[in-house]
Amino acid sequence: MHDLLTTLEEKILPVVRAAAIAVDKNAEFPQQSIDALRAAGLFGLISAKDCGGAGLGSDVAAQVIERIATECGSTAMVMAMHYSAAAVIEKFGSAELRKKTATTDLATLAFSEMGSRSHFWAPLGTAVASGAEIKLDGHKSWVTSANHAVNYVWSAKPIKAEGASSIFLVPRRSAGLQSGDAFDGLGLRGNDSTSVSATAVTVPATNLLHSDGAGLAVMLETVLPLFNLLNAACSTGIMQGAVAATITHVTKTKHEHLGTALFDLPTIRAFIAQMQIETDKIKLLVADTATAMLAERADTMLRVLQCKAAAGAASVQVTELAMRVCGGAAFRKEAGIERRFRDARAAIVMAPTTDQLYDFIGKALCGMPVF
Repeated sequence: MHDLLTTLEEKILPVVRAAAIAVDKNAEFPQQSIDALRAAGLFGLISAKDCGGAGLGSDVAAQVIERIATECGSTAMVMAMHYSAAAVIEKFGSAELRKKTATTDLATLAFSEMGSRSHFWAPLGTAVASGAEIKLDGHKSWVTSANHAVNYVWSAKPIKAEGASSIFLVPRRSAGLQSGDAFDGLGLRGNDSTSVSATAVTVPATNLLHSDGAGLAVMLETVLPLFNLLNAACSTGIMQGAVAATITHVTKTKHEHLGTALFDLPTIRAFIAQMQIETDKIKLLVADTATAMLAERADTMLRVLQCKAAAGAASVQVTELAMRVCGGAAFRKEAGIERRFRDARAAIVMAPTTDQLYDFIGKALCGMPVF
């Protein structure tokens, strides 16, 4: 673990940092950063050693995502989605597929659909068996790394079984797959997130991951805990980056006619204190969530739901304070503050959305079924 984290700090983060402004400005996929992460063995961070992975846990994955997000939210989200998909592949995929995911092949989730919106657990797309193949039809609303991932972990209605969904491995280059227009929006502009349509896409029947109809269990037991944890870690990293950029600005900017710096103002220092406190609170919650997951504590699901909701809300608050403290300078892209202000907002609308999570948390606390 030490060697991988040292490599991340010393060799990879400088690459991520150097590319971050262009990735955001041009809405371009952070290919150079992803290549560096792959070459360093970080694709297989949570994959087992017997398939070429590092065999590390979700706690280390959260640390890695947090550090990447400190420099570039888009790159962090690409890797968060890869790890979330890799967790499914590691648990249910073939040895060959596990090895490729751990070493060379970028993976991603394809869950949310146009018809069910952020209710990721309820796909409308269909799966029909035809001999030794399965035909898939559907329209995914958001797929991170849509044009760069090698494989999608794809949800659809069950083939025959009861249940909400089934999970399939779908190669991106499958005939009948079509990605939508390139994303040109507010935040996380470089993660190649766009819609993907499947029209009579055929995959081998062996590409059904787990059993038919077991998709919801896979989502809730394998995907949701890790995805929420890594999403919260991404928000934490964005906050840390905003705090660091704000401190850099206020310590270097002066009122020359008064002979004072911005940090001489008590209000400025108070705002920075608030930013750091909120960031540290979320960092502790993320760490405790990872601990709960590894120990399989009784409160694990509650922590999983809380961490993403709290981190999303806090990142909006912290980056808003960064914009306020740094004033007009924050609007300049080279400061890196308005980019983080925009990137922070993605977490609150990314399924499960913050509002949905509040409802889930309330249900759990009141003893009601969450799903």
